[in-house]
Amino acid sequence: MPARPLAIHGLPWFKSSYSGANTTECVECAYLAHTALIRDSKCSGGPTLSVRPQAWARFIDSVRHDSQQSS
Repeated sequence: MPARPLAIHGLPWFKSSYSGANTTECVECAYLAHTALIRDSKCSGGPTLSVRPQAWARFIDSVRHDSQQSS
């Protein structure tokens, strides 16, 4: 499913702790009751990926696991 712009304003977006230290590689997240939203922080009005919170949690767990394995 392609990312699409969402007309959602006033959400508490936060930068992912897994974004690189380089300010050009930033992912922001926001949560709604039944949706996790992800966007490129450099393009806050651009496409937003919407996924189920359970799917986002599995993705984050996978990233954590992979980063611990490579440390």
